[in-house]
Amino acid sequence: MGKVKLGLVQMSCTSDKEANLQKAIVKIKEAAEQGARIVCLQELFTSLYFCDVEDYRNFELAEAIPGPSTDALSKVAVELDVVIIASLFEKRTKGIYHNTTAVIDAGGAYLGKYRKMHIPDDPAYYEKFYFTPGDLGYKTFKTKYAHIGVLICWDQWYPEASRITALMGADILFYPTAIGWASAQDEENNREQFNAWQTIQRSHAVANGVHVVSVNRVGSEQDGLMKFWGGSFISNPFGSILYQASHDREETVVCEIDTAKTEYYRTHWPFLRDRRIESYQPIMSRFIDQ
Repeated sequence: MGKVKLGLVQMSCTSDKEANLQKAIVKIKEAAEQGARIVCLQELFTSLYFCDVEDYRNFELAEAIPGPSTDALSKVAVELDVVIIASLFEKRTKGIYHNTTAVIDAGGAYLGKYRKMHIPDDPAYYEKFYFTPGDLGYKTFKTKYAHIGVLICWDQWYPEASRITALMGADILFYPTAIGWASAQDEENNREQFNAWQTIQRSHAVANGVHVVSVNRVGSEQDGLMKFWGGSFISNPFGSILYQASHDREETVVCEIDTAKTEYYRTHWPFLRDRRIESYQPIMSRFIDQ
């Protein structure tokens, strides 16, 4: 495909779902004005990160996909001729919900969805209470401007997910994200956690020879107990950071990448050529007992 400008929308959210949607639309337009052709929003951008508690009332935030939010974003995609990557709380049917990202092509066509495969269950991240694990498998989308893959937040820690998505032809991996620091945590731990988060994703870029784009939220939520660390970034196929956003400010970032770099790096560092696929069966085991 070649050169394409990517837009990253890093923002804070409130409890007003419609206000968050409209805020995101304004920021998509800001990115498009700067030349962005593909715009990625953060994880669950229409709400606060509600998984900090197990509360049945939060299921009321869910919606069908396609549905109201994708309909609104499709109109924006038509107007601006941009691809939009939109992470939403999906209501599949009564009692079945997913953490899902919809992809809308330039021109407004709904290309499909990816349902988050890896679902965490940790203090302040009680996602297993809300989300059924994805059952669509890993997905790529051939958009007007690039062949992309989408994974979501906790998926970013798993090299298997990025590998499979890259093997399906994606030149760019997008990770809508919601991750932060506990307010009581010291700066050393904060720095170590952020570095681990960014390093694992940069490693996916290197191992697969693709650009990686991670879009996180900012702001304090959970009554100040959690500070989302922002730090949205773009890595080239050899792990170099092309742009990194701040930890505490809303930013609408536009950065040009060149997907032709995939061929260059894969040719000069032929990791995919040298894979010994016949030796990888043990990866299918939960643990290899000796």
